[in-house]
Formats: sequence, structure tokens, C-alpha cells
Amino acid sequence: MKKRGFLVAAATLGTLFVAGCAMGPDYQRPQTTLPEAFEQATDSGTSIANLNWWELFGDEQLNALVRLALEQNRDMAIAVSRIEEARAALGFVRSDQYPQFEVAAGANRGNSIPGTSVILPVSNNFVLAGNLSFELDLWGKLRRSTEAARADLLATVEASNSVMITLIADVASAYLLLLDVDTRVAIAERTLNTRNESLGIIQARFDRGTVALIDVNQAQIEKYDAEAQLVALQREDVQVENLLSLLLGQNPGAIVRERRDIYSLVPLQVPAGLPSELLERRPDVRSAEQRLAAQTARIGVAEAIRFPSLSLTGSLGLASDDLSGFFSSDNKTWGLSAGLIAPVFNAGRNKRRVEVELARTEQALLNYEQTVLQALQEVEDSLVSVHTYKREVLARKSQQKAAASAAMLSRARYNGGVTSYLEVLESERSLFRAELLASSTHREQLVAYITLYKALGGGWAP
Repeated sequence: MKKRGFLVAAATLGTLFVAGCAMGPDYQRPQTTLPEAFEQATDSGTSIANLNWWELFGDEQLNALVRLALEQNRDMAIAVSRIEEARAALGFVRSDQYPQFEVAAGANRGNSIPGTSVILPVSNNFVLAGNLSFELDLWGKLRRSTEAARADLLATVEASNSVMITLIADVASAYLLLLDVDTRVAIAERTLNTRNESLGIIQARFDRGTVALIDVNQAQIEKYDAEAQLVALQREDVQVENLLSLLLGQNPGAIVRERRDIYSLVPLQVPAGLPSELLERRPDVRSAEQRLAAQTARIGVAEAIRFPSLSLTGSLGLASDDLSGFFSSDNKTWGLSAGLIAPVFNAGRNKRRVEVELARTEQALLNYEQTVLQALQEVEDSLVSVHTYKREVLARKSQQKAAASAAMLSRARYNGGVTSYLEVLESERSLFRAELLASSTHREQLVAYITLYKALGGGWAP
């Protein structure tokens, strides 16, 4: 008796030991070669942090738009729904690791055997039984499947984070473009009013015979040019509003806002993290890594299929030809069975399945490495944009100041009869162009900070 107990215990421990093993490689994060620091140094070495970075602009309208977009944007809603789908898929796959219990009931009455013409006496049959089945996960096939599904869920979560980051950046960029267009519309309106006044003065002088007709024509040309640019900017204003409405999950329409110019927002002081921090933060990098982990687990699934699988089945129920007294213990039925299925010959199908998963894992690894390289490039590009736009904005401001001075002096020289109206026109064109470029460049400088935020995969410490 003791010997039998020892054998049962040894068999149980052996089964548990085998079940504790899993085929295929365990996932390990790939080693990547990273620079010690970014080429473009920043003003501070402060680490990036999870902040609502857009609130640092101090614009309540922008804050409200971001909140609304996160609540109503359809792409964001789809990303969240995909998380729920992946979570349900994980539960579906994980259920295979546990016993399955079913209840079956049936009743029939007849006098023939199905599929034959044999006639028998009329009989009744009543059955009520519970069936329990369980596949022993000897080679880790089920555990590896669950591991892959769990990594897929995490990858989906990171993909959702990537959608959120992109959405916030797009809303902020569109809002800045709206402020920029508003500013340029105001510049065009002011320029058009000035040129209308100039045309009136030139027309009056022509009527008195003090200037030539060509001066009137040149003033008309500049007036209509300003009018055409104003119409184009008004068209762009509506299109940007429609774009922002789409990001907010609304029908195209006007965006209610305070009429502010782009200069009401000032650039931020943004430090950058180290490459190692970048890898830990960017959702696309983290998603690519989880896809690699999932694919690595699928190698184990494919390898386990090449080995025998063992299933246990048990049933317990009642069966009788008479409904009265059906629940009597005399009608009890039961059964236990074990099934072993082992592949013998399938023309190399199972071996090729492993090779397929190995190739897919190699692809996932290359995709992860490519994502890391792209992340580093985007950070470097964003940092150089932040640095160079500072100097470009200063140059545009100086250009605008010089153009304003030149326009004023040219007007004074023309009124004094020192120069032709052509010089005035050229100076005013330069001023108009300089004002428009200064506004656009200021916006592009602010957008560079938004792009850096996306590249870093998060916020930053102020």
C-alpha cells in the first residue's frame, strides 16, 4: 500500500515538473546600441515627466479643446475599443488552461435505429449528464498562448497611448495654426485698409494732375493683391476650423474662440531625457517590444504542437428509459477516459510551422529595432528644430522691424517728392511679407515644441 502511494506521488510530481516546463525561448529585451546622449544638447538635464504639457502654454481655450477631443474623438474611441477586444481575447485564450465543464440533457422516443431499417419495440430514453474535460499542458502550449495574448493586450494599450499622444499634438498644432491664420487675417485686413487709404490719396492727386496714372494703377494693383490674400486667408481659416472640428469629433463648423494673435503664446523651456528614458516612454517603441514578446511566445506554441497532447475526460449523470424514478441511484452513469494524440507524419507541417514563427519573430525584432532608430531620429530632428527656430524667429522680428522703418521712410520720401511711388510699393510689399512670415515662423517655433513632445513620448518637467 505504501509502495502504491509512493508511485502515485512520484507520478504526480513528475507530471507537475513536466507541466512546469514550456517549449520555446523565454522573452528577453533585445540589446540595442544607443548613444550616450542626444547630439542636440538642451538647456537643462532635467528628466522628462508625465505632465499635461499643453497646460504650460497657459491657454484655457487650448486646454478645453484637448479635453473635448479626448472625450469625443472617434479614433480615440476606436483605440479604447481595441483594448477591450484584446482584453476579451486574452480571457478567451487563457480559458483553455482550465477544465471545461458541460451539462448535456436529452430525451427521445422511437422504434428504430438511426441509419437502419430495423424496427424495434417503442422505447424511451432520458439522459442527464455532466462532462468534464481537461488538456494537460505538458509542453506549455496553452501557457505560451496566454503569454502571447497578454503581450498583445499590452501592445494594444501602448498603441492606444500613441493615438492619444498624436491626437493631443494634432489638436494643439491645429489650434496654433488657427491663431496664426487669425493673426495673418488681421495683418491682411490692416494692410488692405492702408492700401485703400493710399489709393484714395493717389487718386485725389491724379485728379488734381499732380501724379501720373501709373501711380494710380500701381496703387490699385497692391490694393487688389492685399484683398486676394485676405480672401485666401479667410478660406484657410474656415478649413482649419473644419479640421479642428474633425479632431474634436464634431460636425464641421466654426470654432468659438477669443480672437487672439499667435504672439499671445510664448515658447516653452523643454529639457530632453536620455535615450534609455526614451525607450521606456515612447508608446510605439513599447508596443513594438510587446509585439516581439508575443511573437516569441508563439514559437513555443508551434514547438509544443510537435509533441503529444494528453486530454482527460470524465462524465457523471443519469440515464433511464423511464422518467418516473429517473433520479434513482440505479440510473447513475459515469466514465473516465484519457486520450493521447501524437503527430507521426504530416509531411513536415509542424516543423514548417515553427519556421514560420521564427521568421515572424525575426521580422518583429527588426521592426522593434527600426522603431528605436526612428524614435532617436525624431527626437534629434525635434531638438534641432527647437534650437534653430529660436534664431529664425529673432531674424524674422528684426526683418519686420526694418521693413516697418523702411515703409515709413519711403512714404515720407515720396510725400516729399524725393522718390517715386515704386519705392513706396516695394517697401510696403516687404513689410506685408515680413509681418506674415513673422507670424508663421512664431507658430512653427511653437509647433516644434509639440513635435518634441510627440518624439519623447510624454510630457516634460517645467
